[in-house]
Amino acid sequence: MKKLLIVLLFLGIGLNVNAQVDTIKVYSQVMDKHLKAAVVKPETYSIGEKSFPTVYLLHGGSGSFSDWHQKVTKDNLLVDLANKYQVLIVTPGVGPASYYYDSPILDSVKYESYFIKELIPFIDKNFRTIKKREARAITGLSMGGHGAIMLSAKNPELFIAAGSMSGVMNIDTDLWTVNEEFRKIRKENQKAMLGEIDYKSPFSEFTAVGLVDRMKVNGISLIIDCGVDDFLIKTNRQIHQLLLENGTPHEYTERPGAHTWEYWTEALPFHMLYIDSVFKKHLNN
Repeated sequence: MKKLLIVLLFLGIGLNVNAQVDTIKVYSQVMDKHLKAAVVKPETYSIGEKSFPTVYLLHGGSGSFSDWHQKVTKDNLLVDLANKYQVLIVTPGVGPASYYYDSPILDSVKYESYFIKELIPFIDKNFRTIKKREARAITGLSMGGHGAIMLSAKNPELFIAAGSMSGVMNIDTDLWTVNEEFRKIRKENQKAMLGEIDYKSPFSEFTAVGLVDRMKVNGISLIIDCGVDDFLIKTNRQIHQLLLENGTPHEYTERPGAHTWEYWTEALPFHMLYIDSVFKKHLNN
C-alpha cells in the first residue's frame, strides 16, 4: 500500500511568495495519483509550537492550486491574511470541472473522498493545526464555492464555517448566463462524471442547492456572495431563497462585479473576517 507523500517544493513552481508558503504534493490512494496544494503559514508559525486554525480555499473549474497565489490582483494577499488572522490557508488542487464530488462512474474523479479522507488528515498530520471542527473552515470561488458548500454540508463534523464567492450553487447549466457552446461542454462533462441525473426539484445532492435541508440542521456558519453581473447570479439567488424558505441562518451579499479576479480579490478579505469571527466565537468558549 502506498503511503501519503509530502514533497516540499519551496518556490518550485514559480509562486511569487516567500518561505511562509509550502508547496506540497499529496498522494491519493483513492484515485492513485498525486495532487498538489499550497499551505500558507502565518509568520509566527516558525516561533514556538503553537497550533493554528485552518482555512481551505478552493479554486475554480479550470484553475489550479496556485490560482489564489498567482491571479489575485493584490500582492501577497494570502500571506497577509494568514498573518492578520493567525491561520493556515490551504489551497488544494483538483481536476478541471470536477466540482469536488465523487463521481459514481469515474474512478479518476473521487475528490470528496480525497478531500475528506486523505487531504485533511494529511494536513493535520504534517502541520500544526488545531485538529477539531471549531478550528476548520472552507470557502472558494466558482466551482470552489460549490465545493466548499457541498463538502461542508455533507461533512459537518469537520467544518464550523463555509463560504462561496461567485459559486456554482446549482450545476444546472440552464440557469447560467453563458453561450450555448460553453453550456454544451459543461453538460457533456457532467454527464460523463455523473451519468443521467434530474436537475429539477427535488435537486440531486451532487449540487449545492440539493443540500439545503442538511444546511438547516448542521450548525455551520455560511457566507455567500456574488457579483450582480456574474453569469452564476441566478444560482446564488436560488440558494439564498431556498435557505430563507427553510430558515437556515446565512450571510448573503450581492455586490457590483462579475466573474473576475478583481471581484474575488475584494471578496476574500470579507470571507476571512467572517471566518475569523466564527473561530473566535467557538474557540474562546
